Amino acid sequence: MGAFVISRRFNDEYKFTFTSRKGKVIFTSLSYELRFECEEDIQKFKENIELAKFLKFKGSGGKYFFKLMLGEVHFATSRKYSTELLLQKGIREIVTYASKSEVLDFSSNESIFEDEVVGEEEMD
Repeated sequence: MGAFVISRRFNDEYKFTFTSRKGKVIFTSLSYELRFECEEDIQKFKENIELAKFLKFKGSGGKYFFKLMLGEVHFATSRKYSTELLLQKGIREIVTYASKSEVLDFSSNESIFEDEVVGEEEMD
């Protein structure tokens, strides 16, 4: 099952990504000033996935991507895919799993994984 991952951009605004079951980013949201706005939009998307539209494009470099629309509002943009088939698989992953995916919040400045301290006796 995929997951929505909330994090911060370099400018300190919030964003979220939707990742596949294998951990690959499928799409990235627009920017949000406040974290709770991410949470609200994720919930709105999960509850209204049937309103999602996927506008497919082929970039100048030959890669495929889509813009995810929720109703008439641009909601997110996908990563770049090398083939149209892989793009379609990404869309299928969203349609199949997004409504039941968990939300992970990695937006705090705290270390998520504690550094492991190795004692001198362990290094020998």
